[in-house]
Amino acid sequence: MPDIAIHPVTPERWADLEKLFGPSGAYGGCWCMFFRVRRRDFERNKNADNQRAMKEIVDSGEPPGLIAYVNGEPAGWCSLDPREKFAHLEHSRKLRLVDDQPVWSIVCFVVDKRQRKKGLMTALLRAAIDYARDQGAKIVEGYPVEPDGELGSYHGYTGIVSTYRRLGFEEVARPSKRQAIMRKQL
Repeated sequence: MPDIAIHPVTPERWADLEKLFGPSGAYGGCWCMFFRVRRRDFERNKNADNQRAMKEIVDSGEPPGLIAYVNGEPAGWCSLDPREKFAHLEHSRKLRLVDDQPVWSIVCFVVDKRQRKKGLMTALLRAAIDYARDQGAKIVEGYPVEPDGELGSYHGYTGIVSTYRRLGFEEVARPSKRQAIMRKQL
């Protein structure tokens, strides 16, 4: 069993996040900013702009997510925050608010390809639940997909329905055939 440690991303861990995301910013220069800005703003941004924006968030002292280490090496990431910090969600027709309850949203996972299919997403989701609870959250919400066969590359970046279900999340909406909105009461 590998040694897994999961921590909030703080300025001291920035270099580890850069190492995990690599030169292309995890996926196509995203730097996990896709959900944090309006879609039109994301389309204008480039890799370096997204990297700079994520670094500003990390440097603000409010961790934008969690980083997982396997045997001391950066191996996974989970982005979470109160829903209102995700401009894309706040303006989304597809992932619109279910009700007026305040929620923490889990929007993205990045798992190093050498660590996939080993339970790291589950470990990150479990840690995200605990972290949100420690920050005062009463409800945690995610937007996982229901795979239709084998997932390729980053297609499961919002998480997998079965992983969420296994950790006690319940489906509260189904905006499309493959994507669910799932919640866990804390």
